Amino acid sequence: MKNILTFLDALRRHNDRTWFEANKSWYRDAKGEFDEFVGRLIVGIASFDAEVAGLDVRDCTYRIYRDTRFSADKSPYKTHMGAYVCRGGKKSGYSGYYFHLEPRGEGFLGGSMIVTGMYMPSSAVLRSIREEIVDNGEGFLEALAAAEGFRMNRDAVLRRVPAGFPADSPYAEYLKLKNVYLERAADEDFLLRPDMLERTVRAFETTLPFNRLINRAVEYAYGNE
Repeated sequence: MKNILTFLDALRRHNDRTWFEANKSWYRDAKGEFDEFVGRLIVGIASFDAEVAGLDVRDCTYRIYRDTRFSADKSPYKTHMGAYVCRGGKKSGYSGYYFHLEPRGEGFLGGSMIVTGMYMPSSAVLRSIREEIVDNGEGFLEALAAAEGFRMNRDAVLRRVPAGFPADSPYAEYLKLKNVYLERAADEDFLLRPDMLERTVRAFETTLPFNRLINRAVEYAYGNE
């Protein structure tokens, strides 16, 4: 991971096409290392969640080129690498396991993380997740407690409980969430350990009950579209 992080840090400081083209071979080396890791990560996650078995690295990884058409930031390249391992692959709309590699500092997430859940779910899916929380609140809390070292992301929340849900619910704070995912920071001490892959897989495994609960709600939403 050291070479990948070093490359991404250099790219953050020289985010332009001239530098990138001059360092294309370095990028290919870093991307190759990351893809090799992701391949092993998929196998590791499939050992406890059979729904991701058989996924290809390309089903889970992203291009480094940014879409700048609708962004004020015209930097041409992402300064992170990520892999979203979920049922059906990254475009399926299901909850899954996200590994995010990014040098610490200003950036997409501000540093490396491992994440389980859903970012920006559709309105139908989010409503279904909220209904699942209301109907199965104890199970939801148990799933949160089982996820060792993770916390619920609260960067995007409503000011009030959404219409149609009980404002006095004991789970009201969770009903306000716009994104529903657990996150755990991964510092360089974690990333550079020789057993990092195994530790990452074990961490993700503790989030399996949460992922299953969210995907039950996703399935219901898709079945009622």
